[in-house]
Amino acid sequence: MAAQLNTLLRAACEHMCSVPPVPGAVSAVRRRVAAVLADWSVCPEIVDDALLVVSELATNAVIHARPPAELRLSWVRGDGDRTLRVEVTDQGPAIPGQSLAGIDPDEHGRGETIVHALATRHGIRLHADGVTRWAELVAV
Repeated sequence: MAAQLNTLLRAACEHMCSVPPVPGAVSAVRRRVAAVLADWSVCPEIVDDALLVVSELATNAVIHARPPAELRLSWVRGDGDRTLRVEVTDQGPAIPGQSLAGIDPDEHGRGETIVHALATRHGIRLHADGVTRWAELVAV
């Protein structure tokens, strides 16, 4: 019975969705994440930061990586703190030399810096299926 309860609690605090390489995908994912965070009653002090981290990681996958990309959210309640983990997994870098026509360099390239500034912990994991960029935001 305890194992079933743990499974249910874990399922209630994890969410996955695809990040398609199409216009408007990042804003759609952001809206979906906002609804999930509200359902989970994630503390307001990290929701805005979490949505910005989601936007930056998803945008990176759409612009710079090969599809498919997938977002995974985890909300873990620990002793005295709660951690929101945001992961975006993609298939690795796009083909070298790929044109990024229409992308203004003055408006791009700061996503990693933003994620580093907002996250308590962050990193990149390389694996057989591609690359996972992750960030954790901790609420006390």
